[in-house]
Amino acid sequence: MTPEVLTILMFGILMAAIALGHPLAITLAATATLIGLIDNGFDIPALFDLITNNNWGIFLNYTLVSIPLFIFMAQVLDRAKVSEELFDALYVILGGLRGGLGLAVIVVSTVFAATTGIVGASVVAMSLMAGPALLQRGYDKPMSAGIITASGTLGILIPPSIMLVVYAGLTGLKETSVGNLFAGAIMPGLLLSALYLTYVGIRCALNPNAGPPIPPEERTATLGQKCFMFVKSLVPPFGLILAVMGTILAGVATPTEAAALGATGALVLAVFKRTCTWKMISGASLATARTTCMVMALFIGGKVFSVVFLSIGGGDVVADVLLGMDVSPYVVLLLMNLVVFILGMFIDWAAILLVTVPIFTPIAQDLGFDPLWFAMILCVNLQTSFLTPPFGYSLFYFKGAAPPEFTMGEVYRGIIPFIVLQLLCVASMVVFPDLVTYLPSVFFGD
Repeated sequence: MTPEVLTILMFGILMAAIALGHPLAITLAATATLIGLIDNGFDIPALFDLITNNNWGIFLNYTLVSIPLFIFMAQVLDRAKVSEELFDALYVILGGLRGGLGLAVIVVSTVFAATTGIVGASVVAMSLMAGPALLQRGYDKPMSAGIITASGTLGILIPPSIMLVVYAGLTGLKETSVGNLFAGAIMPGLLLSALYLTYVGIRCALNPNAGPPIPPEERTATLGQKCFMFVKSLVPPFGLILAVMGTILAGVATPTEAAALGATGALVLAVFKRTCTWKMISGASLATARTTCMVMALFIGGKVFSVVFLSIGGGDVVADVLLGMDVSPYVVLLLMNLVVFILGMFIDWAAILLVTVPIFTPIAQDLGFDPLWFAMILCVNLQTSFLTPPFGYSLFYFKGAAPPEFTMGEVYRGIIPFIVLQLLCVASMVVFPDLVTYLPSVFFGD
């Protein structure tokens, strides 16, 4: 068969298997194995050598050790209820403003994102804490659902992010090292948070009924009490963020060493909050093992898929189609991001990265795009995969944890403005590349 036919067949089988609900890691590897055997005349030893030689590098990649450490840090912080104390403080401080509780949710989610890197934990925690409070205070239900689900997805972008570690492992490029990706993601992540805050603030200013303030009789805390609550709740997570990100950006520690420091710091916080029990540690360890196994299984399945895809000439087929178009490079960039956006409606971020990064990164380099800048555009675009129906994971995390008064229709309506804001952030990065490249150049040079 020609490379064109094999490419179409490979993606056709993959999409059909995913639609039928088969496990993604197995689907990626099985599809690649079938197509690889067809391509090489069913030479099993040759295909086995190809797969093992290319996958061995995964197990030698020291940076990937940071994945279970960051996951463990997130699990410990989630069980230590660090975010609850910060939300309680901001509830008192911002509650008197129009939309104040919504603003508090976004601020807490931003801080929580910088300590966990796991979307599910952020969305579920905020759904349990903020969902009933927003409902009780008469906030617009679609907007409330959008606030919680969208701000919860910041955890996949704001460092330390598991997605960025996986991306670095897929490319192996100096420009897209974990340190560069972490530094490059700070400003886009904060820009997204600022866009969410601005949207909620403006909407509630124009329509006070969408986010009414707490009644004056319930605002009894003095300025001193508010400052004390804020400092007490913010210092522990901020200290942990500084320990992890500060050591990486200062060049003092590698991402793996910083992840180990973060995991230790999370345990210390749990001790001070008196939540560090054997049950908590064993539960966090078990959850870490499960999540790590899932990530690594996807990593291996995706590697098998990309290796076979490139060996049959699929990468050349896609490159010839995109590079052969007589259009601006930015039109090709738009097409690649459109593919990522559409895939995000049906499969999760890990599978999209594993399939698209090995194909799109060389094309982006041929077009003259900065690999780091291109990586950040893809990663911010991938945030939409958590919100876009029919399979937006954040939507189902929220529905499972929030009060039953939130209907699925209200959730879908609520996320539309935030998807638009995410795409606006992508557009801003295209127009202003320094949003991505400035901080990496400051910390690591050109």
